[in-house]
Amino acid sequence: MVRVLLVEDDATVRQTLARQLTQAGMTVHSAGTGPEALEAYAEQPADVVLLDLMLPGLSGLEVCRRLRGIRPDLPVIMVTARGEEHERVHGLHAGADDYVVKPFSTRELELRIRAVLRRREPAAAPMAAVLVDGDLRLDMVARSATRDGRPLSLTAREFDLLAHFLRYPGTVFSREELLERVWGWHIGDASTVTVHVRRVREKVEADPGQPTALVTVFGKGYRWDGLGR
Repeated sequence: MVRVLLVEDDATVRQTLARQLTQAGMTVHSAGTGPEALEAYAEQPADVVLLDLMLPGLSGLEVCRRLRGIRPDLPVIMVTARGEEHERVHGLHAGADDYVVKPFSTRELELRIRAVLRRREPAAAPMAAVLVDGDLRLDMVARSATRDGRPLSLTAREFDLLAHFLRYPGTVFSREELLERVWGWHIGDASTVTVHVRRVREKVEADPGQPTALVTVFGKGYRWDGLGR
């Protein structure tokens, strides 16, 4: 059974969502403030966190950063109000895997939750058990990454994105193609891809400002040129 930590300061919204997600077969623990969210996760670790950005005590962004410090691969879905594009970008920078925009349906939310969890599951028959490029190694079964033998801290979505590029070196993918192949979205905000590419570069490039492995093909998208030897 999926365990959800629902962090929402509006008590009515929190209770309604908790009831609906419970009816969908999930176990829900709730918190109304940033500090309560961290306490709740420490007492009862969750499989996924549904996190409102606007929280008393600690912002959703800070809660996300702290949860990432505890468990880097914890799936986090941010909740934002319509029109808060800059907040969504900040949320993705903080490590969110996905976001939903208010108002949303319970069905959409359930699908988003199950989608981020699916991305965390090892494939039944992976294309390759291990992906290697230079000193970068991705274990697709354990879903762990190392660089020069040292653990590389990647979120679930960063891992999936990097694995996709390693599978198809030298191939250009548009942001829309990456949304569909990595996120499983047929329609979505392409800036999500931009933010995640930037975060992957920060973790694998010697100079993220002048990338040589994960390069931009202007007007087309992104291509993995490799780390070399």
